[in-house]
Amino acid sequence: MTCSNDGSPVNPGSFSHTFAKTLKRNNLPHIRFHDLRHTNATLMLKHNISPKVASERLGHSTIGITLDLYSHVLREMQEDAAQKIDKAIFNFNSDDNKLEDDKD
Repeated sequence: MTCSNDGSPVNPGSFSHTFAKTLKRNNLPHIRFHDLRHTNATLMLKHNISPKVASERLGHSTIGITLDLYSHVLREMQEDAAQKIDKAIFNFNSDDNKLEDDKD
């Protein structure tokens, strides 16, 4: 738990309040402080950081929690994987779409 300068516990809501004031003072759009956590998780998964590593960094007790919460990111990653496999299958040789051994 975080504490104030005098050692007393800090109310977790004060982070959100201070964050909202900072956004307003700097003419930035309102987002919840917790949205930063979601952004961090999404970016880790989108940039191919292992879900296990992401899970540990987020403090989830299991990788399953991370995978369940961020399945929307994984769907996008599935589409990307499908496109890469499609390209690998159908672009054997960019000159004539044949395997090197099939040139006879």
